[in-house]
Amino acid sequence: MSTVMDQPTQAPADGDGAPSSRPGRSGRASGPGMLGEAAEQMAGMMTLAWQTLVAIVTPPFSWKADLVEETWLILRRCFVPILLATMFFGFGAPGVQGGNITNVFGTVDRLGAFFVMASVREFAPWINGMVIAGVGGTAIAADLGARKVREELDAMLVMGVDPVRSLVVPRFYALGVMTFLLNIIALVFGVLGGWVSAVVVFGESTSGFLSTFASNFSLPDLLGSVLKTTCFGFIVAIVCCYKGLHVSGGSSGVGRAVNQAVVVSFVGIWVFNYAFTSTLLAAFPETANLH
Repeated sequence: MSTVMDQPTQAPADGDGAPSSRPGRSGRASGPGMLGEAAEQMAGMMTLAWQTLVAIVTPPFSWKADLVEETWLILRRCFVPILLATMFFGFGAPGVQGGNITNVFGTVDRLGAFFVMASVREFAPWINGMVIAGVGGTAIAADLGARKVREELDAMLVMGVDPVRSLVVPRFYALGVMTFLLNIIALVFGVLGGWVSAVVVFGESTSGFLSTFASNFSLPDLLGSVLKTTCFGFIVAIVCCYKGLHVSGGSSGVGRAVNQAVVVSFVGIWVFNYAFTSTLLAAFPETANLH
């Protein structure tokens, strides 16, 4: 069975044993070389994603026990950071600063409507994805990278065990499911931060905040937020698993792979967020109007 593990993970060496790079010995690849490497890695991630999806729906389903364990680990590591980040960011950035603007015009109650766009549609899913990538994703990349360095993955292949089915699938599934569930928590505490800002800082009534929030909140906003963050989790899972499976260079290589995994995950989240939000607003133009 051919998997992404079959790809070479180490560059050819120069005469002194140091890995060579194109072009020459400077340690930096040229522009075309960097683009080629990026395209190769993108193709490898797409291949890994396809193999993972196939393994999810085809027996044997030997990854179920690991799924429960990975889900619990992600929840334990990410719950508190997401809770604190969304609440205090909601209180500080759109809450206090947005409240200052609306307070000038005497319409602080409009913060409720503003938080449909700020929290539900944008910053709560975005913070959720950043925390999942920075906490859960890096842990996955480090774990798989350490297994690669210890040659555990090669041993699994020799014994006929598919690393994609055994290691990637439970992490892929767990990140997607937990990102979706943690997004609900992020939405609640993000809006709670805005409510604290409106009521405590600016003296607005709870009914005023909630009435404008409810009048602008729609089902496409909620479903779009949930779907978007689920895709965030899948993107982070594929990127971090791919980087972990293709570590080279010993323990220092694991550190580089973790750093690259979180950076690529962030970029993937930003690009996908822009494309998804643009598509959502085009498909449901009524969500762009505040009432």
